[in-house]
Parts: sequence; C-alpha cells; structure tokens
Amino acid sequence: MMKRQLHRMRQLAQTGSLGRTPETAEFLGEDLLQVEQRLEPAKRAAHNVHKRLQACLQGQSGADMDKRVKKLPLMALSTTMAESFKELDPDSSMGKALEMSCAIQNQLARILAEFEMTLERDVLQPLSRLSEEELPAILKHKKSLQKLVSDWNTLKSRLSQATKNSGSSQGLGGGPGSHSHTTMANKVEMLKEEEEELKRKVEQCRDEYLADLYHFVTKEDSYANYFIHLLEIQADYHRRSLSSLDTALAELRENHSQADHSPSMAATHFSRVYGVSLATHLHELGREIALPIEACVMMLLSEGMKEEGLFRLAAGASVLKRLKQTMASDPHSLEEFCSDPHAVAGALKSYLRELPEPLMTFDLYDDWMRAASLKEPGARLQALQEVCSRLPPENLSNLRYLMKFLARLAEEQEVNKMTPSNIAIVLGPNLLWPPEKEGDQAQLDAASVSSIQVVGVVEALIQSADTLFPGDINFNVSGLFSAVILQDTVSDRLASEELPPTAVPTPATTPAPAPAPVPAPALASAATKERTESEVPPRPASPKVTRSPPETAAPVEDMARRSTGSLAAAVETASGRQALVVGKPSPYMFECITENFSIDPAHTLMVGDRLETDILFGHRCGMTTVLTLTGVSRLEEAQAYLAAGQHDLVPHYYVESIADLTEGLED
Repeated sequence: MMKRQLHRMRQLAQTGSLGRTPETAEFLGEDLLQVEQRLEPAKRAAHNVHKRLQACLQGQSGADMDKRVKKLPLMALSTTMAESFKELDPDSSMGKALEMSCAIQNQLARILAEFEMTLERDVLQPLSRLSEEELPAILKHKKSLQKLVSDWNTLKSRLSQATKNSGSSQGLGGGPGSHSHTTMANKVEMLKEEEEELKRKVEQCRDEYLADLYHFVTKEDSYANYFIHLLEIQADYHRRSLSSLDTALAELRENHSQADHSPSMAATHFSRVYGVSLATHLHELGREIALPIEACVMMLLSEGMKEEGLFRLAAGASVLKRLKQTMASDPHSLEEFCSDPHAVAGALKSYLRELPEPLMTFDLYDDWMRAASLKEPGARLQALQEVCSRLPPENLSNLRYLMKFLARLAEEQEVNKMTPSNIAIVLGPNLLWPPEKEGDQAQLDAASVSSIQVVGVVEALIQSADTLFPGDINFNVSGLFSAVILQDTVSDRLASEELPPTAVPTPATTPAPAPAPVPAPALASAATKERTESEVPPRPASPKVTRSPPETAAPVEDMARRSTGSLAAAVETASGRQALVVGKPSPYMFECITENFSIDPAHTLMVGDRLETDILFGHRCGMTTVLTLTGVSRLEEAQAYLAAGQHDLVPHYYVESIADLTEGLED
C-alpha cells in the first residue's frame, strides 16, 4: 500500500514539473499533448475574466431592460437633474443646459443598459459555460482516464507478480494437481479477467478523452472570438455614446451661443475679465488698457481721490462681487458704484491679484529685486528703467497707466493719507509676487503680509512715475467713461459755485454724492438755485466699513500710533485654538518649547513691533518674522537696515496692523 502511494506521489510530481501526465501521455501524440497543456490555463482565464467582467456591470445582472435602467447611476443622475431644472427658469441658460443634460444622461443610461445586456448574452454567458461546463467536462474525462490507467498499470503489476509466483510454486515441487497450484492458477485467471475488463474501460475512456481534445481544438478559435466580440461590443457602446454626446453638445452650444448675446446672459463674460491673462483679455476685447484698470481708475478719479485710507479698507464682499460682475457684463452701468470708492479700489486690487501672472511678470521678478536693492538713487532709478523696458508691451502700457494714476493719488496724501509708501504696502503684493516653487512652505496671504523688497520696488515706481513713464496720459483711453468725467466736472463746478468752503472730509463726514448725469440745460438751471451746506445730504458710509476709524500705515507727526493689542487674542481668533502663554520669550525657552511640542522653528511666527528685539530674536531662533507697523519701529528703519546689509534686523514680512495679520492667518 505504501509503495502504491509513493508511486502515485512520484507521478504527480512528474506531472507538475513536465506539464503533462504519464498516464495519458502514452495515448497522445505530440500535438494533442500541447492541446492538453492548454486546457487548465484556458479554464482559469475564462473563469477570471468572467468574474472581473461581471464586476464591471453597473446594472442588475439578469434583469430586463426597465429594471436594469432604473438601477443605473446614470439614471439616478438624470432623475436628479430632472427634479432640479424644474425649480429653474426654463428660459435661463442654466435651465436649458440642465434640461438637455438630463435628457442625454437618460439616453446614455439606456445605451449602457443595452450594452450590458448584449455583453451578458454574447460574452459573459459563453465564458461561464466554457469555464463551468465545457472545459471541466474535458478535465473530468482526463482525470478519469488517469485513474483508470493508474489502476490498469497496478493490476498488470499484480498479474505479473502472480504469474511469477505460480511458476515458483511449480518449481518447488507442487504438482499440477496440488491445492496450492490450483489456488494460484485460479488467482492468475481472475487477475487476467480483471485486467481485460479494465483495459476495455481504459480504451473507452481514452476514446472519449481524445474526442474531447479534438472538439476543443475545433472550438478554440470560437473561444477566442468571445474576447474579440467583447471589444466589438465595447467599441459599439462607446461610438453610440459619443454620437449621442456630440449631437447633444452641438445643440447645446448652438443654443448657448444664441443666448449668449441676450442681456440675461451678459454675466457669462465674467470669466473673460477676471482670472485670465492680460494678453488674452486685451486681445479678446480689443483694448489697450485692461477694462478693470481703466474703469476703476476713472471712477476713483471721479469720486475717490480724497477718500482717506483708499485701497486700505476692505470692501463689502457682496458689493465687490456685484461690481466685478457688472464690470464684466455691462461696463456702461458702473455709475452706481462711483459713490463707493473702497469697493472700486477692491475691484482693482482683485483684478491685479487674480491675474495668472503678475502685471510686473514672473520672469523679471529677480531683476526687480536686484534693482530695488541698489543703494544709490541714480543707479536704482536707471536699473528700474531698464527692467521696465524689458516688460512685454501690454504689461508696460498697463503698468504706466496704473503708476501715473497712483502718482496722482499720492499728490492728495495730505487728505487721503496715502503716501507712495502706503500705496506700495497695499498694492505692491498685487503687482508682483514670486513664482511658486515645489517644496515652498505655505506663506501668509500676500495681500495682507507684504514683502519689503516688493514694496520698495512699487514705491520707487510711484515716486519716479514721471521719470520712468514720461509724457502726459489720457486716462479715458477707450472713451467709454465720458459720463463719469462729465459727472465729475459738473460736481466740482456745483461745489465750487454754490457750497461754502468746508473742512477736509473724513470718513464720518463725507461729501455728498454727485448728481446723476442729466442734460446740460438742466444742470445749468440747477446751478442757479440757492443751496446751503445743510441742504446737501451727507453721503452714507460705505457698507463694507465695519472697523473703527482707519489707522495710517505711516502716521504723520501729530498722530500717535495705536497699540498692537493682544497678539495672543489675535492668534486665538485666527487659529480657533486657545493660546498657551509662556512668558517673555528667550532662546532657551523657545528651544524648550520646540523640543516639548516637536515644533519646527520654520513653521512658527515671531510677530512684534521692534526690529532690534522681536525681529532679531525671531531670526536668531530660525522663525519667520512679521513686523507690525502700529508699534515702535517704522518701515523706513527696516529699509535702512536692508540697505546696510543687516538682514537679522529686517523682517520677512510686515503688516499695517494686527487686523491685517489676522486676515492673513485665516486665509
């Protein structure tokens, strides 16, 4: 018994190593042996492909068309779209687009359902039969043949041994008529009969197995067609889907382009003004100066030149959004925003910041920095002039336009408190910022936290605008804003002829809004009426000003700086966490803090108002430093330290107040 098992194990090992079985090999030729070796891999391939292909189905397997479609995610999407567009105006562009999308999703769902049903019928079911019925039946015959051949070989061995034993007993003296001889002869005869019967079964099973192999050979090409048919079905599905999508898109685009010229669709041009490159914007609208730059400058020339804190105070989000949309959709209807200069200034800052590339370009960033770092004024001016000459023509034209305006704005600094330095602080980060590089740490919002070098560049451009950009300039380049100019002129004449002199306006007592443009005779008659200052209604405060009276970035001599307040409270407000107060910082204490809390010094901020203590300490500890301008040290001191090469006393960033720092941290 042990010998038989050992012999069987040896046969199995031989089968695994050679890829064939010795029991069946003696009955097969070389060609059929190769066919036999393909049976098991073919079965596994059919089974695995069927399993994975079944998992790709999105609908309910075996269901009819209607039930299958209902279960598809595309049909669920179509249903949701159908429910949604009912709440929209059917004549609106969004309503029409959503209705068309709903119909196409429904159509795509039905195409998908038909595809899956065809796939099940022509591919999945044949693969299932192949892997679960046809090939297993052949392999079952093979296994039966192997067992019969093994049993036959064993029986032949027993018969041979019995024959030898019978001959041995005769040689030992057992006569033909002896009992032992008779018993042995009967055993041999019985084994011969069993061997003949088993041989007949082997031959019968062999014939069936050979027939199976020949059948597999003839059907092998048809089995390969299952996979070819799979690709054909998929190609047809994608062609039908693409055809439906192309038809729907063509119709949708045609309807959308027709509606694009209607007033209700004017807002769709919004994306062509904000957030696109300067060259693209100018080319599409056929302009020399960007629309937001010219429109905002013209409105500010009309109403905002004497507004205190212009560009510093944030505009209301809703007003700013509406102004940007109106500017993009109907720039002829901007008069209503003239009385809100802070919103206009915010729209200009937003346009500059949303440019994909800054107005002063990424390519020239290092050149601007090098020019600003020169100490000798003449050399610095010459370097700035050289960098300006290397700007692209459209960038140079718009930068010249803007700098000319900012220089004019700075002429009113006694009233609006916006010196070239203050203007550069708030606008510099929107005109020039470094290109992003992989691995850079996340920085504070550049609109709130300014780089000293960038501010130095912009301040120099404003101060030297007449030298760097010689010649007069007509701010109404496009001629679209004549109504605004007329309004400004008439307002000035009325104020000079009829109103008594008043003090410089402040945010609490601002001048009255200019009257809307009317025909010239009406204006002339209005000018002859007697009016007093009390009859002029005060202009309402801008809706976005919610802070206390503004602080100045660079105060004049008669104004005391306000305290920075509680830095801990600012950090708590921005981060939403309770601050951990550890006392007056020292290098040893900071080292303990970083070790205790596993903090990277590069990920910490030192915020202070003294260059010689706070900023110096931050640099020596490896922190990012931020100077607040509401304390002791001034911007001029930092610029002097920078020019002297004392970089440990120069902050990485500075802010006008803690409020600006809080906005930067929140962003």
